[in-house]
Amino acid sequence: MVVKEPLWPELMEAGKKLTQQLDTDGFPVHASLWFYIPDANQWRLLIASPIVDTEGPKKAYEGIRESLSKDPTGFAGLSLQNITVLSPQDPLIRLLRFAVRLPGIGSVRFTRNRVNNVYIEDAYIYRTVAESPR
Repeated sequence: MVVKEPLWPELMEAGKKLTQQLDTDGFPVHASLWFYIPDANQWRLLIASPIVDTEGPKKAYEGIRESLSKDPTGFAGLSLQNITVLSPQDPLIRLLRFAVRLPGIGSVRFTRNRVNNVYIEDAYIYRTVAESPR
């Protein structure tokens, strides 16, 4: 039996602080959440931004790296190695946006839920916003 890796309070706070810093820096964030990946027994901070669609994931990672560098000690072990950038159109992001709407910065634990027949083991959600009209 594998023991589930916990999401430490320091990482919860670091994810929230990074989301706030990205907002301050003008980096558009449509979704920000910790997502547990059972097969890897790890948590990933998922950040969905339209920059992924318009300028590519490399540009999105560069923007996040800049925000992280502004307070190297304030992000408690958070690095690009445990962050994944996604399009706001990613199926997982769309699914979570359907289930939970958090337009500001909140904190919702979403554990052992099934949405549209997709099982979500665990997530800690800061933000999910509706798409901007195109």
